[in-house]
Amino acid sequence: MPWATRLAKALQRVDPTGLLYATYEQRLLAQLDRTRLPRHVAVMADGNRRWARLNAPDAPIAVGYQAGADKLKQFVGWCDEVGINVVTVWVLSTENLSRSSSEEVAPLLEVIERLVVELAAQRSWRVQTVGDLDLLPEAMAERLRRASASTDSNAGMHVNIAVSYGGRHELRDAFRSLLAAELAKGTSLEELAETLEIDQIADHLYTAGQPDPDLVIRTSGEQRLSGFLIWQSAHSEFYFHEALWPDFRKVDFIRALRSYAQRERRFGR
Repeated sequence: MPWATRLAKALQRVDPTGLLYATYEQRLLAQLDRTRLPRHVAVMADGNRRWARLNAPDAPIAVGYQAGADKLKQFVGWCDEVGINVVTVWVLSTENLSRSSSEEVAPLLEVIERLVVELAAQRSWRVQTVGDLDLLPEAMAERLRRASASTDSNAGMHVNIAVSYGGRHELRDAFRSLLAAELAKGTSLEELAETLEIDQIADHLYTAGQPDPDLVIRTSGEQRLSGFLIWQSAHSEFYFHEALWPDFRKVDFIRALRSYAQRERRFGR
């Protein structure tokens, strides 16, 4: 176990009020190289169901979903505090929708809707849902669109909520959009095949116009991307953490930023 983790655990044992732990947290923050922070941080907030089974085995699984949503709100605040420009959080995949029963997914959808509405209500961030909202119940999709639209004029941090999102699904939608746009301009398939450039595809992604994620964090010990931002993350740095998402702490986030700052980014070179 790394010495920093041992120290953090020791502080928690001897300081139940959290005063020493808060001091340790602030010390880590002060040591961050603010010139080497990522512009865009993306997170795969994994482990909510497992957290519920471990911590509230007799409660509905929605307890884990809500704990995860509460942590996401904290996480967005942490990103804003250190000056991150864009944050993307993945809350629901297209696979979750197709594999889960309606009874199982309904509580999760309720938690997600509250999360988006509450983040939008902060009135300081630009909140955008990224994904295929047409796969969601129509009333929910409309409420998410309204919540997102209400933040269009906000000039603060850009917060992407990836809901009903799948990487392959995004690429399919991007190509559909690209082909439709070129057809409207009168471009033939032969012309497009000869002239298509990478930037043209990027312009039709859900995150068009945004910087690609510099840092992608995944919790719960899983070390795979599962299709998350597969186009945008081509040159991202990855940070995997063993904590289940609701147990992910601010010090864990700061350590992820510190790890990123210490890396030499090669961008495929």
